Amino acid sequence: MDSKYNPVSIEQKWQKIWTEQNQNQTPTDKNKQKFYALSMFPYPSGNLHMGHVRNYTITDVIARLKRMQGYRVLHPMGWDAFGLPAENAAIDRGIPPAQWTYQNIAQMKEQLQRLGFSIDWEKEVATCSPEYYRWTQWIFLQFFQAGLAYQKESAVNWDPIDQTVLANEQVDGEGRSWRSGAKVERKLLRQWFFKITDYAEQLLNDLDKLPGWPERVKTMQANWIGKSVGAYLEFPIVGMDKKIGVFTTRPDTVYGVSYVVLAPEHPLTAEVTTPEQQTTVETFIQEVAAESELERTAEDKPKRGVPTGGKAINPFNNQEVPIWIADYVLYEYGTGAVMGVPAHDVRDFQFAKQYNLPITNVIVPDDSDNDDCELTDAYTDVGIMVNSGPFNGQKSTVAKKAIIELAEDEGYGEGRVQYRLRDWLISRQRYWGAPIPIIHCPNCGAVPVPDEDLPVKLPESVEFSGRGPSPLAKLEDWVNVPCPSCGTPAKRETDTMDTFIDSSWYYLRYPDAKNQEQVFKSEIVNDWLPVDQYVGGIEHAILHLLYSRFFTKVLRDRGLCNFDEPFQRLLTQGMVQGITYKNPVTGKYIPFTDVNPEEPKDPKTGDKLEVFFEKMSKSKYNGVDPLEVMAKYGADTARMFILFKAPPEKDLEWDDADVQGQFRFLNRVWSLVTEFSANNSFSELKAKTNGITQADLKQLGWSRYLITEITKNLSAFKLKNVVKVYAAADVKAAIEAKFNHPETQQETKNDLQKGLSWIETRFAKELTKAEKDVRRAVHIAIKEVTEDLDGDYQFNTAVSEMMKLSNALADASCKDSPIYAEGLETLLLLLAPFAPHIIEELWQVAGNFGSVHAHSWPKFDPDALVVDEITLVIQIKGKTRGTIQVSAQADKATLEQLARESEVAQRHLEGKEIKKVIVVPGKLVNFVVS
Repeated sequence: MDSKYNPVSIEQKWQKIWTEQNQNQTPTDKNKQKFYALSMFPYPSGNLHMGHVRNYTITDVIARLKRMQGYRVLHPMGWDAFGLPAENAAIDRGIPPAQWTYQNIAQMKEQLQRLGFSIDWEKEVATCSPEYYRWTQWIFLQFFQAGLAYQKESAVNWDPIDQTVLANEQVDGEGRSWRSGAKVERKLLRQWFFKITDYAEQLLNDLDKLPGWPERVKTMQANWIGKSVGAYLEFPIVGMDKKIGVFTTRPDTVYGVSYVVLAPEHPLTAEVTTPEQQTTVETFIQEVAAESELERTAEDKPKRGVPTGGKAINPFNNQEVPIWIADYVLYEYGTGAVMGVPAHDVRDFQFAKQYNLPITNVIVPDDSDNDDCELTDAYTDVGIMVNSGPFNGQKSTVAKKAIIELAEDEGYGEGRVQYRLRDWLISRQRYWGAPIPIIHCPNCGAVPVPDEDLPVKLPESVEFSGRGPSPLAKLEDWVNVPCPSCGTPAKRETDTMDTFIDSSWYYLRYPDAKNQEQVFKSEIVNDWLPVDQYVGGIEHAILHLLYSRFFTKVLRDRGLCNFDEPFQRLLTQGMVQGITYKNPVTGKYIPFTDVNPEEPKDPKTGDKLEVFFEKMSKSKYNGVDPLEVMAKYGADTARMFILFKAPPEKDLEWDDADVQGQFRFLNRVWSLVTEFSANNSFSELKAKTNGITQADLKQLGWSRYLITEITKNLSAFKLKNVVKVYAAADVKAAIEAKFNHPETQQETKNDLQKGLSWIETRFAKELTKAEKDVRRAVHIAIKEVTEDLDGDYQFNTAVSEMMKLSNALADASCKDSPIYAEGLETLLLLLAPFAPHIIEELWQVAGNFGSVHAHSWPKFDPDALVVDEITLVIQIKGKTRGTIQVSAQADKATLEQLARESEVAQRHLEGKEIKKVIVVPGKLVNFVVS
């Protein structure tokens, strides 16, 4: 046995053994309670970063813990493998996207395996595999058949030079194309949508079914869904038989409407624009088309607009109001039009002031005596109605309901619930995604590809230029096909699906990942789902998690699963931050490897550098390569640091000193076990703890049958989970309970008689104080670590508790005791999910057979924490003079007597009169003397 801890060789050894033994295979024993532990799967960029390591380490500890606690565990991994980077690689390097992606998958898989994650790789999926996206396409058709997939025109980012659609990531901060540099325009294209708004109310209400989710995430989703209760009102257009529909949460302010605003891209914009305003309006529309949605709606950006020359009528007071268009109104939101009430809306007030539009006050505070005072800001609270016709004098909360009733009675509108949530645009004009399985027929319209023709595979001979239409649209042989319904020449859909589609159902595929006949067997998925613990970044709090919830509900309604929510518990781990150096003069970031941390200066200019922690990234030169850490310290040390440095939900600041600290801790554990093993026999000491060995039984002359049965059920002789007391009664009761079979009853009784005196002699022994102290430390650790892991996964405090236990064992004076041996083994069991390689090695050093990860999690014994003796402080006039050991059960009178009789008190009280004695049970006795 090597006396020195060599992490690399140990980790390579056990990773090989675990793979050969298929140790992480998902069990099928339904007699055990299931536990589905899942990390959000990665995009295969080619290299793991520390954010990956933190995410997957957290999930792996949970999976290993649950296995030891007796659960059957599903812990899979896969690859979110479609997406733009692979297509860019094809353009820049001439590498086919599939080749680039699968190379990266192979590289990242090897890196994951080096970290010792207990992943069942037989469940592996890659979303770019035809075996996977066949079922992505099949699910699309389920949505289509349910009326949840449809087409409509929607705006895209358009590069006017390359004549191609750009993803948001391909547009820089100035609104220019990443490749051509052209100013990006907004252009309408016919695209596919999923009707997620049909499930808005369910998605909102069912957040209450997720007590295991962070409140922050649930609030973010609720705000994104954005339920609003109000009214839909219609404003007739002067000179036309058409109306402008708006939604408002404040129908009580309708008498204060000064203008109506359309989105520039609204279909009515061209119709309401007068000839005199046409040039102005068209110019403004072109300017707005070059802006992104974020730019148009930014709160700190001045709102811009122009009048169309058209007018609408407020049906409640028959007043004509001007129709404007403005950049802050988006056609995709609500109705694409808003009513302007500057007196009672902050944005409308600013817009009215900017363009000198009238402001009519229609609600005043309850205590106001001036209805028409000039406002210096919008009044947005409730109050008393003024300038509102028949509703004057009413409370605005009462008038609100009455105005909706009037609108419904007169045909002006209706009460309505509206959501901020919009239908999900899933079309992408790209190659590297799942093709949408639709064929467009001039006779039949949009026709689904028959199930037997799935998957619609991506063609391999594709030209990638980054210019012109989607690569798929250029392949005539692929595009032109007969209509599956009528046989007429037709064309394939050339858009591919948003990659969020792939990640919205992958967790459903894992339990039945190799099924070639169906998307999954419902009975298998209903057994394993919902996911018990999902782990991933807060950046996915809205889109991915919301879409996954949507998919689950749709597939439930299609009869494919029987649960409402996909993820029972959610842990959103914090970011991993690296120390960052920035030159405040040049604005450049300096690699941390080039800086002396004791005196941080720019090595080229000598400027003093700003020093701070920020999320690791290539651009800031502050990243730490996980492979370098593993090569220097081992995967177990990397895991321990990740878990110890910060609570999982908080950001983690990388600190090499703390990494070294965890390496020293594992070395200390290594030394504790190997040094003990060199001087003691674990097996002999454990025999005293665990009960009776086979050799012992043979010496007693016990029968072969009884020897076999006792050996098979050796745990029956664990006296209340490791020597509560060496009491013969426990052993005798265990034997009688386990082996009192009718057919061998007499044999058993005879054998018992032969061995009873030996048993009683062997186990009739009191623990020493040193043994009791060790056992107490062991069970405190079991209790605290288990509570930390079964609660909110406070890994950092769990590691602290294990450090305390290792210190207690190192300081123990009973190293030749079976209690000490049991303490070392308990430390190994507690550490096993955290540092799996070194603990597996030490488990064998301790003389155990089989994997430590297949062993049961230690059980806490509250009796071990019972204290027989306490240290009682002796004080004279409040000053501590010494201590004595007393029974923990002693009452106040006994404590006083023992204190008086102690050598400490005798020495300090001699010749003094005791005026008063203060006894604090369990703590001290204070003598007040003259």
